[in-house]
Amino acid sequence: MRETVCLIEDEKIMRVTLEDALKAAGYDVVSFETGAAGLEALRNAPCDVVVTDVRLPDMDGFDIVREIARQGGSQVIVMTAFGTIKDAVEAMKLGALDYITKPFSLDEFLLLVDRALELTRLKEDNIRLRKDLNRCYRVPNIVGESTAMKKVSSLVERISASDSTVLILGESGTGKELVATALHYQSHRKGKPLIKVNCAALPEELIESELFGHEKGAFTGAVRRKPGRFELANGGTIFLDEIGDVPLSTQSKILRVIQERQFERIGGTATLTVDVRILAATNRNLEEEVGAGRFREDLYYRLNVIPLVLPPLRERKEDIPGLIEFFMDKYRKKLSKYVRLSGETGEALLAYDYPGNVRELENAIERCVTLSGSNVIGKEELPDAVANRQQAAGRLLLSDVAADAEKNHILEVLKTTRGGKASAAKILGISRKTLWEKMNAYGIKSVPPA
Repeated sequence: MRETVCLIEDEKIMRVTLEDALKAAGYDVVSFETGAAGLEALRNAPCDVVVTDVRLPDMDGFDIVREIARQGGSQVIVMTAFGTIKDAVEAMKLGALDYITKPFSLDEFLLLVDRALELTRLKEDNIRLRKDLNRCYRVPNIVGESTAMKKVSSLVERISASDSTVLILGESGTGKELVATALHYQSHRKGKPLIKVNCAALPEELIESELFGHEKGAFTGAVRRKPGRFELANGGTIFLDEIGDVPLSTQSKILRVIQERQFERIGGTATLTVDVRILAATNRNLEEEVGAGRFREDLYYRLNVIPLVLPPLRERKEDIPGLIEFFMDKYRKKLSKYVRLSGETGEALLAYDYPGNVRELENAIERCVTLSGSNVIGKEELPDAVANRQQAAGRLLLSDVAADAEKNHILEVLKTTRGGKASAAKILGISRKTLWEKMNAYGIKSVPPA
């Protein structure tokens, strides 16, 4: 698409001469004899560059500069036969890019126009790159138009620039990690590391080593010095996911890092100082955890500087149509499969409650696009839970009975171990990570008293 120059000049010979020169240089040109006509045209169809005489029959060029500066978008060059330093300074103050005094050569004029267009191109590239970056690291599912998600988006924008600690709360699958990513990449630390730690997935005996590092020989198997996650995050951001699963013995050391930004590696004596922003997330109710003695009260208040709550998808079902289209577009491009949902498939996706939240919806869409054998995605491509929701209404499925039994058994074992996951996993014959995943799947956030 060719760039357009708007020329406002009352002298016909000058106007035609400049118009011909611009067209010969490859630009589209619109020209006007009066300022009013030029401004009216610009309101309807903005141009890349506006060149205006400073003396016109109905107004001076400064009025035009003021109006274009108010509208934004176009670079302005002012021409005059009455060039003075005062006029030049006034034009630049009002927003003109440059100033040229008559008489001038056409080469000088075209060079000035080309410079103005190059600046426009650079600004457009900058805006596009910033939009692309924001699209990559925007608030997850910002496509949602619900009041709840608008509040989340607004809060993320307001707190991204600060170094305040943020506690991100919400059920599994609501997008806590993506919010943490958005907070980092929209902050002044975006050029520095973002280190993510899933605290629930780390064995209790290794979590301190992972967070704070260790010296060679600190314990059996420590064959070399290893920096911890806090050390690796220096200058950037550390995201402590599932902070509610950190053992009490480690919580005190995290508290010290938050308060003093200092720690020692395991087996070391040197005190290390770090500059990190701390983001934490959990699907647990930390106030209940504090009351039960499983989470330090002082650490809770240090983390809860700015709480950010992500609503479950079932509480913002008006966002589901937009999310479906968002993920359909994502996986169409990723898999190069230009498919659409059948009406029946779309209805099933809209009717489902998504206990796994946005993550479950995204997985369902990815599955559909991947498995589709034609241009239309049928209901047979849906996960069973989504496809069979309506058929299952009013009936008790065997899978539901088995799931309820497993959930109740896990709860009973956790009661016996007073919430101790390592002991519970051992009794159940599964890994701590598997236990954590099942607790998330069943929505087990805290253990009722025995």
